[in-house]
Amino acid sequence: MSNILRRHRIAALLGAAIVAVPLSVPVILGTNAADAATTATSVSGIVAPGGSFAPIVSADKPAVVTITTTMKAQNVASNDSSPLDDNSPFDEQFRQFFGQQGIPMPRHMPQQRQTPRTEALGSGFVVTADGYIVTNNHVIDNAIDIKVTLDDGTEVPAKLIGADAKSDLAVVKIDAPKPLATIAWGDSDKLNAGDQILAIGNPFGIGTTVTAGIVSARGRDLHSGPYDDFIQIDAPINHGNSGGPLVDLEGKVVGINTAIYSPNGGSVGVGFAIPSDQARKVVAKLMKDGSIEHGFIGVQIQPVTADVASAIGLDKPEGALVANVNDDTPAAKAGVRTGDVITALGGQQVKSPRDLSRMVADLTPGAKEDLTVWRQGQSRNLSITVGGNEPDQQQASADNGSKSTQGAQRVPTIGVGLADLTPDIREALNLPRRENGAVIESVAPDKPAADAGLQPGDVIVSINQQPVKSAKEAKAAVAEAGKSGRKSVLLLIQRGESQTFVAVPFSIG
Repeated sequence: MSNILRRHRIAALLGAAIVAVPLSVPVILGTNAADAATTATSVSGIVAPGGSFAPIVSADKPAVVTITTTMKAQNVASNDSSPLDDNSPFDEQFRQFFGQQGIPMPRHMPQQRQTPRTEALGSGFVVTADGYIVTNNHVIDNAIDIKVTLDDGTEVPAKLIGADAKSDLAVVKIDAPKPLATIAWGDSDKLNAGDQILAIGNPFGIGTTVTAGIVSARGRDLHSGPYDDFIQIDAPINHGNSGGPLVDLEGKVVGINTAIYSPNGGSVGVGFAIPSDQARKVVAKLMKDGSIEHGFIGVQIQPVTADVASAIGLDKPEGALVANVNDDTPAAKAGVRTGDVITALGGQQVKSPRDLSRMVADLTPGAKEDLTVWRQGQSRNLSITVGGNEPDQQQASADNGSKSTQGAQRVPTIGVGLADLTPDIREALNLPRRENGAVIESVAPDKPAADAGLQPGDVIVSINQQPVKSAKEAKAAVAEAGKSGRKSVLLLIQRGESQTFVAVPFSIG
């Protein structure tokens, strides 16, 4: 969708009138007064214990605040520009995540007003009576002035204590005129799909608003960073709700409302919140130190599929497959190799790349940790010293393949034709002189290699975690893997500047 059409949609949303909609009539379940006293009230499909959410709202609403920030001039929204903040770590990710479905994803918070006053609105909640307030990093990102409006209308200046872009969390502090109402942290790990929740915040700047819904799903990954483990909810949240609390039926914070899926910029019942168990640890560090140093080990990783597990002899498709080890990094110094599967870190089992990414991010730079890898059919223990202040770990990805070459040798078991890496081929594929391997000259359309996504121009660097230097070695390695009785073969593929592992099943018949 063009930027022009997206801007028109956003402008229409921000300029829309607020229409009052009559509430549905509560329905009392039960057949008599005694039943009515012990059953619940159904409000828009949500069942409230005791007949109402009012006690929860009464206790929590005084601790929810509105955060108004004055932004740097380049972040001002106008009729001719998108209100998206290009400096937010979430913007580009949300475009990628929702772009997979062809739907633009304007981030819903903070709401940037279309005025010369470069103001943005978000929400937050008080966690200490002396004025510490939690919100999203993207609410205060690039702010030159922060103000907090309490529930009673009192407006006070706020000071930024600390922010962390990776987790999208921030803490601000106000000089409280009196002890403030607070909200206690809850246990998000106890949440299950179907549990009821309330979202509290200030959508569109109209004032503190409460919406009810259920937990739609757990563990949603928006590909925004190492802490992707979002709670998906159907409680309506909109522009300005960012940083507001998601509370359970005990009135405790189980999440921080952060993002929505939207085809039009408004709520369609698909929202995302940061789990409290994750947020609480980050907030504590920000309150104490004002910043967070995340761990770093220096590997590119990808999932272990069933085919990969079969190819390397793993019992289960679990762990994080190392697609590349960056030079002069903690992983390289610890002896981690391309093709290793990291199965544990610091005594904790690694079941997926997301597990490893979160574990590493939580580690303290300089700490020494045990690292367990699966290599060549057996488990090995390594010791790694965690680094810090480095780029994020990234899952391995592949670019488009290059043009094919000539002189192929056929490898019929998986359906590719191979050629040696000659100087001319290295130059054509822009490969370094020392690059070894076998280049894929052709891919049979009806064979497993084509189904696995291999392309002419890909270079096979290793087979079943063993380097290959020529087409002859590659052919022999594939044949040997077939004789071993395994159902697939693991190839390390160089495509452009990226390396990735691909498990290719053997052709039957």
